[in-house]
Amino acid sequence: MATNENLPPNVIRQLAKELKNLDESPPEGIEVIVNDDDFSTIFADIEGPAGTPYENGVFRMKLLLSRDFPHSPPKGFFSTKIFHPNIATSGEICVNTLKKDWNPSLGLRHVLLVVRCLLIEPFPESALNEQAGKMLLENYEEYARLARLYTGIHAHKHKNKSKTGAICESTTALNVGQSNSTVPSKNIPSAPALVSTSTSTKVLGIQDQNAAPSDPSVGSSTAHKKDGPLAAKIPAEKRKMDARKKSLKRL
Repeated sequence: MATNENLPPNVIRQLAKELKNLDESPPEGIEVIVNDDDFSTIFADIEGPAGTPYENGVFRMKLLLSRDFPHSPPKGFFSTKIFHPNIATSGEICVNTLKKDWNPSLGLRHVLLVVRCLLIEPFPESALNEQAGKMLLENYEEYARLARLYTGIHAHKHKNKSKTGAICESTTALNVGQSNSTVPSKNIPSAPALVSTSTSTKVLGIQDQNAAPSDPSVGSSTAHKKDGPLAAKIPAEKRKMDARKKSLKRL
């Protein structure tokens, strides 16, 4: 394992100063993880910039410093899986600042800001992930969909909260299952009656016939409605017949 002994004393002093500054005044969206025992490996958590497919994600990256740093650039890697043209599937970062454009006067803050800007504006022309680079140029919507998918799976911002939420959801689902298993047991006796009544009414059409024996008032009112005009007509005819009989007797 690399230790501070692998770096020259003057480099250690410079790194200690830079790391203290980054800890006290971190760049926007970047949190540096300081290990006082090993300055040769610098870890940082980078928040996905808003408005990009990496939004709401947190990506862990590391910078590996060689013994001749800062005369040679650090090597950058993403530990978190990410779908990006300039980041290989192995996690290696391809950016000019860490290669041909490197300058010993550039500090760690500048390097970290460049890496975060890479999430905002990728460079598909110098892609390490050829699939992502080609997709970015030819079908941005599909590229963004896959980038968001990787972000949601591997770089979720609130991992601890999501686990708690999952437990709460499982508990809720369990409670719902118990309540659902209890409610039908209370309603079982009434369910067949509802089904048979609606079926007999709609399919067989025998509601009036069944109602007559069970409820005399319903039957009488139904009969009165059906036979009302006929019942009123019969007494009138009978009165006419009686009047004719009386007339014949007088004759």
